[in-house]
Amino acid sequence: MIDSWFGFKRPTAKFLYYWAIANLAANVMLVVTGGAVRVTDSGLGCPTWPQCTAGSVTPHAAMGIHGIIEFGNRMLTWVLVIIAVATWVAAMRRVPVDRLSRRLATGVAMGVPLQAVIGGITVLTNLNPWIVSLHFLATMVIISLATWMVVHTKPNREQTLDDAGQPKVLIRFAVLLAWAIYILTWVTIYLGTVVTGSGPHAGDIKAHRNGLEPTQATQLHVDAVWTLVGLTIGLILLTVAAVSSLRRAAAWFGAVIVVQGVIGYVQYAAGLPEVLVVLHMFGSTLLMIGATQLILATKGR
Repeated sequence: MIDSWFGFKRPTAKFLYYWAIANLAANVMLVVTGGAVRVTDSGLGCPTWPQCTAGSVTPHAAMGIHGIIEFGNRMLTWVLVIIAVATWVAAMRRVPVDRLSRRLATGVAMGVPLQAVIGGITVLTNLNPWIVSLHFLATMVIISLATWMVVHTKPNREQTLDDAGQPKVLIRFAVLLAWAIYILTWVTIYLGTVVTGSGPHAGDIKAHRNGLEPTQATQLHVDAVWTLVGLTIGLILLTVAAVSSLRRAAAWFGAVIVVQGVIGYVQYAAGLPEVLVVLHMFGSTLLMIGATQLILATKGR
């Protein structure tokens, strides 16, 4: 057989780790292409689901660039399915048995088609902004699981929280802060989808908005962001003084939130240009990756 089924016959630790990275990267790419669909008003480029049009899986030439963009985004789902299944097979065949890797790979493999179904519902509801928010959040769940798998399968990863000789109260406070940041990251991302649902990038010129006043929705999102910044600063200061195993994860998350915040303010001041909107969505995936790494650093997993 060709190289023992290309490595799937007896998957090594590195082989599984590389597939885990591919799994994460593919789902991040889905967010970017989904952003492109939204800002180009191509959300209904294929006006039905699972077919593109009634009686046709592919778009007609008359549908123009919008049909091509939306259809291309749908086809990326199949790439995600292939990568998710490959990762699942590698996790299942890995010896010695790693039950956590198996569960995480199964979760992602089941989440991808579920997320596609939610995406189909968004089309069938003519891009209802609340369903669109659910569609985005479902991808974030998958990204968090995929990040967990990358961290867990990384060769020579740290096994335990480095708390030797450090006050237990500081360790507990650091763990509490990390979890608070993770939860608040979810809140912040959700409020970001609410802002998008009230703004100009509906995904189609005929799509309805959520009816909220954009300025007020934006202020709620900004308040959550600044709270997240404050908690992150506190964690960074604490890790410098006490918890070394969290230091890199906290610093990385802090850097991401600063860049993401700058992009957010610039895009708002510039009138939400398409490129910055997509870049901001990409930044949201990095925030979720960073927040997940934070709580995993507290467990050493």
